[in-house]
Amino acid sequence: MQAVLDKADEPLRGQAAQSCFHCGLPVPPGSNWTVTIDGAPRAMCCPGCEAVAQAIVDNGLTDYYLTREGYSTTADKDALVPEELRLYDTPELMAQFSAQSSDGANTGGESCEAVFSVDGIRCAACVWLIERRLTHVPGIENINLNVATERLHVRWQKDNCKPSDILRAVREVGYAAYPYDAIRHGEQLQRAAKKMFRQLFIAGLSMMQVMMYAVPVYLASEGTMDADMERLMRWASLLLTLPAVFYSALPFFKGAWSNLKARALGMDVPVALGIAAGFIGSVASTITGRGDVYFDSVTMFIFLLLCSRYLELMARRKAASALEKLQRALPASAARMPGYPADRSTEVVVAAQLIEGDTVLVKPGEAIPADSVIVEGSTAIDLSLLTGESHPQPRSIGDIVPGGAVNATQAIVARVSKSAHDSTLSMLVKLIERAGQAKPQLALWADKVAAWFVAALLLFALIVFGLWQWHDPSRAWPIAVAVLVVSCPCALSLATPSALAAATDRLVRQGVLVVQPHVLETLHRTTHVIFDKTGTLTTGKPVLRNIAADDPDSSARCLQLAAALEASSAHPLALAIAEAARAAGVNAGETIASDLHHSAGQGIEGIIEGVSYRLGSAAFVGQIAGSPEPEGAHDSYTPVYLGTSGAWLARFDLADAARSDAKQVVDQFKSAGKKVILLSGDQEAVTQHVAAELGIPEAHGEYLPDQKLEFVQALQASGAVVAMVGDGINDAAVLRAADVSFAMGSGAALAQTHADTVLLSGRLSAVWDAKEAATKTMAVIKQNLAWATVYNAVAIPAAALGLLNPWLSGIGMSLSSAIVVLNALRLRRLPDVSTARQPIAPQLDKQAA
Repeated sequence: MQAVLDKADEPLRGQAAQSCFHCGLPVPPGSNWTVTIDGAPRAMCCPGCEAVAQAIVDNGLTDYYLTREGYSTTADKDALVPEELRLYDTPELMAQFSAQSSDGANTGGESCEAVFSVDGIRCAACVWLIERRLTHVPGIENINLNVATERLHVRWQKDNCKPSDILRAVREVGYAAYPYDAIRHGEQLQRAAKKMFRQLFIAGLSMMQVMMYAVPVYLASEGTMDADMERLMRWASLLLTLPAVFYSALPFFKGAWSNLKARALGMDVPVALGIAAGFIGSVASTITGRGDVYFDSVTMFIFLLLCSRYLELMARRKAASALEKLQRALPASAARMPGYPADRSTEVVVAAQLIEGDTVLVKPGEAIPADSVIVEGSTAIDLSLLTGESHPQPRSIGDIVPGGAVNATQAIVARVSKSAHDSTLSMLVKLIERAGQAKPQLALWADKVAAWFVAALLLFALIVFGLWQWHDPSRAWPIAVAVLVVSCPCALSLATPSALAAATDRLVRQGVLVVQPHVLETLHRTTHVIFDKTGTLTTGKPVLRNIAADDPDSSARCLQLAAALEASSAHPLALAIAEAARAAGVNAGETIASDLHHSAGQGIEGIIEGVSYRLGSAAFVGQIAGSPEPEGAHDSYTPVYLGTSGAWLARFDLADAARSDAKQVVDQFKSAGKKVILLSGDQEAVTQHVAAELGIPEAHGEYLPDQKLEFVQALQASGAVVAMVGDGINDAAVLRAADVSFAMGSGAALAQTHADTVLLSGRLSAVWDAKEAATKTMAVIKQNLAWATVYNAVAIPAAALGLLNPWLSGIGMSLSSAIVVLNALRLRRLPDVSTARQPIAPQLDKQAA
């Protein structure tokens, strides 16, 4: 087979010893894109060819390389997309990287959506350019390119558009795109970072060497340096500037050329013009021996601009770090036990192939491959990546463990309850991906302003050049270059997305998943905060609040009897009594109940030490107690009675317990001037009791979902900005209607939540964390926009008046961008303002099996 492949490739090679095995284009020097075809590594010219060739091999289509008679007709220097990319249009390959869209705004035809990796993203202008080009592709319904993750989300009409159309359109504006693969995408990001660092290093080295020749010329007084020496200095500076211009500055020239081909004015256009003008003018002065040279300014500008872009690149990678960690959390393989329990041998399988019912062995330190139920062993699991919970949580037989959690202590055997594709972690990743598929209004506004700014800047630079050419021709060229350099709108374009990305990353690591783009810019304007009760302000499970006994000294004995009767029951009220007995140190194991008999909806009866007892409703217990029901039951509690023949022994008052951090959160919002309201479907008396306990001034009980919706809409009609906090299941309509909404995170609710934000940690205090983050984020955005505006308002007129030379302009522009990015990165270190942490285990993995 190897010989056949080599022979088949001979007529294709021609004289190009290093040509792409897939498309025939020359392989760039130093590149390392390869695909193993029939056991031999084959060189590829770009990640696009690498992705296609790998897909061909993975799908058993290697015969393509045996039977082809020549390279694709597009495989020449003008080709943007190899013809073989049309293989991605085949149903088999499309099924691997795309999915049918359930919410597409299609016009009758079927819609698909997919994620693509885009190589070569340098700044926010690249995003604008790519999105603008794709809007002209017929059949595309929705486009979003996330600058932080460098991923392109596209939804298209299946009948009117194909994946190859999308890939071709991206290539036409100078960028490489290919279907997203986590491993290949990570490798590509590493290569891009290394290449930018090399360009930065070369630019810095050139700048230092050129400055060594420029400084003596600046310091020399008239008559101290002869003309020949100055000419030698100029030629030496020219030679040392060449690597910076023709290697380090390539990203700017390529970006500008792509902009111009697409008939768009991106931010690379003024940068490239400034570099080219300064260099060409300096070369002309060097050759003629007349006029000033600006090699030092050119190299310094390239170096400083690359510094700011490298800083921006690192900031974007940090902002995407939480998502990258989530995507790598699920292991690639799993130890399946096909013969369990009779046979305990294991086999290594791809985790994605696990199905419901499979049994897996998870060793200490390994990630759980899919949502599972423990069937053997007990351990502690690390949920920090999923919920932000820092302490390992104990789990034993019968407990659900989510895929992506890490087994911290002992080996366990677990039965898969959901496939890896449908696991909790997969749903989280999908929600985060969805969070990056739209832009807030501030970001859209900044992109639009930046685009117009570039056009106005070029016109202004031309006018300034003309005026100085009339006034003082010797200064016209350097002043025009200074105007182009000093006013690059990178700071304006970076002001909003860098802050939003940093804040979102911080919140994800705190267990707050921001799904919709408007959350941070809406939350800080909120006037009303509405809470649901059950599962939101309360834990959603009953706890014992009070024991009423005729003899206070008998309370412990009554609790022991009740716990013995309920020892085998899984009813929530029974579990609450058993938990209270354990907390009080009552040993129910010393008391054994026999002859147990359950009466559905009424209670339980049993014999303890020869005496018959009943535990349950008043009517059920009254049948043996005989006397009238004791008085004193509170409307806000659920009473459970204990009695024996001829006597009432005790009343256990149970109620849904308020979360430990609920009162603190309510007080924080009240102190911030927000109006706090409680809306609940529970009884009015219970609702008012919880409101009084937490200090909520306005509460309404017995509200059905449609009544909650009407209440919120009435507030909005009066001008209120409403934040709604609910459990994400029963409150779907009102969560969707609120201006900004939060859902308490649980595995069951993730797939159907309609909230803008999901509280993965299960902490109610995370709502306040999000509010604080929103306030600080908006402050940083305003600071960034104000800085970018003031800087341009001062720097552009100064450059136009000749007060700034080109190298000072380069410093100013680079520092402007760096300040914006560094200011935004402060948001990643938001202080943890919540002092209370809920001790109850997060709800994410405690749903009923």
